[in-house]
Amino acid sequence: MRKLGAVIVEDEDLIMKELLISIPWDDLGIGILGTADNGLDGERIIRSLDPDIVITDIRLPGKSGLDMLEDTASEHGIILSGYTDFSYMQKAIRLGVFDYLQKPVDTDEMIASLEKLCTMIAQDETSRTGLSLSGDEIRLPDNITDHAVKRAIACIQEKYASSIGLQDIAVAANVSENYISTLFREKTGMNFLQYLNIVRINKSLSLLRNTGMNISEIASATGFPTPGYFTRIFRRFIGVTPSEYRNSRP
Repeated sequence: MRKLGAVIVEDEDLIMKELLISIPWDDLGIGILGTADNGLDGERIIRSLDPDIVITDIRLPGKSGLDMLEDTASEHGIILSGYTDFSYMQKAIRLGVFDYLQKPVDTDEMIASLEKLCTMIAQDETSRTGLSLSGDEIRLPDNITDHAVKRAIACIQEKYASSIGLQDIAVAANVSENYISTLFREKTGMNFLQYLNIVRINKSLSLLRNTGMNISEIASATGFPTPGYFTRIFRRFIGVTPSEYRNSRP
């Protein structure tokens, strides 16, 4: 697996030093690309370096960690927070944040979270290499027989344009979040967020071909939180930006 790059955004100096010193980054296959102590510098560094992983506090000078993740369309975020505010967690789920860890940060918990995230990134990149366009959309597995996963997929197809999370498909499937997360990957070959993003990308491909909607309107209509996030995910799956895709059509 390639070495991953991470950015840490944390305004508490002691916590920043502890993260840099106590986590065996090299052993995890992660390189620290940069650090920042406020949301504005964090945003600038993320845009410049495009890290695989962003580790950030929520409450930061200048801009909150969640707003920073949203505005930079960061795909793999780990939140550190001394607060258990439900609205924070709700937005984190909507943005697809990988983990939400409480301060003070437990080193073993952080290492375990990073190990899981690295594994997920490797699996997702492997899965993406096997994806192909069928006609004018990305082919999704169509031989699903497990009833819980079929209900989860139906929920995704129905609610893809809204703020849908793992909890929603767990409720639809009438199972726990942990169970549907494991079962979904086992039966489809991809995780929930990847499947959801492919459904959204497929819907956006149709809108790009058949309507005059602008990129912001298409992002909103297909459930992406920002046009920037839509463009980033679209390029990862299709290889070009939405505008380039539209302009390439006859």
